Amino acid sequence: MTTIAERLQAVRARIAAAAHACGRDADEVTLVAVSKRQPLAAIEAAADCGQRHFGESYAQEGSDKIRELSGRGLIWHFVGPLQANKTRLVADHFDWVHSVDRLRIAERLSSARAPDHPPLQVLIQVKLSTEESKGGVSPEALPQLGEALSRLPHLRWRGLMTLPEADVELARARFAQLRRLMENLNARGFGLDTLSMGMSADLEAAIEEGAHLVRVGSAIFGERA
Repeated sequence: MTTIAERLQAVRARIAAAAHACGRDADEVTLVAVSKRQPLAAIEAAADCGQRHFGESYAQEGSDKIRELSGRGLIWHFVGPLQANKTRLVADHFDWVHSVDRLRIAERLSSARAPDHPPLQVLIQVKLSTEESKGGVSPEALPQLGEALSRLPHLRWRGLMTLPEADVELARARFAQLRRLMENLNARGFGLDTLSMGMSADLEAAIEEGAHLVRVGSAIFGERA
């Protein structure tokens, strides 16, 4: 059977090749290993291979793992939909949140973040897909949400995230759209630096369109039980 180490090496090679193909430095792209529903042993196996960034989609499960692995120096990203009643768990334990899509969630994260913690790094999730199951703020409402979020203490707004359709070429168009949205926001003085886009099936297209964080689960850990 293919090991986590071998799969992780293969994903890193894909990232390097995609970056090289479009003239980017592979170091500009951070791999977030999405470890939801994976056992601690699988995360430790990836960490033993030098993987530092991990993504979780469930607040309680992720918080439990973070406590168990607190001595490993890992960086934790919350990448799933965030309910208001879970904001304290996320604010207490995670380093990044990719899925802020309304001001109420951002306000609760900010108020729950301990003052002695570094600012919580946040991304606004933008809805570009026509699929109803994909969440996020509309592009039209994005600047207003960003203005309000950027004034909150204990948060640092870093950029944008999106979940596109499964078709790779359609996903590429969504990635390009997200990049242009961030460029437009930066032209207004926001100073954003992070696009979270691309997963196991479409990470090459995402990197070619400017991704800084790619969220990869199955290609590293295999299919979840």
